[in-house]
Amino acid sequence: MTTRTGDDGTTSLYGKERVPKYDARIALLGDLDEAQSALGLARAGAKRPVAAELLALQRELYEVMAEVGTSPERDPAFRVDARKVAELDERIATLKAKATIPARFIVPGDDAAAAAIDLGRTIIRRAERGAARLLEDGVVTNRELLPYLNRLSDALFVLARFQEGKAKTLARPDPRRRSASRGRP
Repeated sequence: MTTRTGDDGTTSLYGKERVPKYDARIALLGDLDEAQSALGLARAGAKRPVAAELLALQRELYEVMAEVGTSPERDPAFRVDARKVAELDERIATLKAKATIPARFIVPGDDAAAAAIDLGRTIIRRAERGAARLLEDGVVTNRELLPYLNRLSDALFVLARFQEGKAKTLARPDPRRRSASRGRP
């Protein structure tokens, strides 16, 4: 939908307040929206149980965005609370029990969906830094937002490893041998 109300360089929060498009809340909302898109890309190529978990996390992320984007004069319809953080902790524990977590650095890219989940995770980390700044500045007051975003990035890390699951059981060919067998340097 085109409203043209942002042509002057401002945008609306949920409520009456208009803020500049460079406002820190809008930057945080942009980071969360970017993470949404990365998770959607991941979901499009993920295994069925991973796709279902991603969809649930995307729905929660929209609720977080609604909280961040609500004008101070309005009470948000959704608020991250300790219960939401605890639910993420439980999901992480369940996934960890089923996933293989390597004891080494992860180089994303062995699985396209897992790599997109990792991209979403790094964007959530950026959003977490933005939320920390907004909390420090008193613009956002819900302190549960930081633990939630922290756990969300942890959950995405484990979910990406879960997505990679079967690929870890297959022997990986040495890329140097493959190039040599095709006559490439």
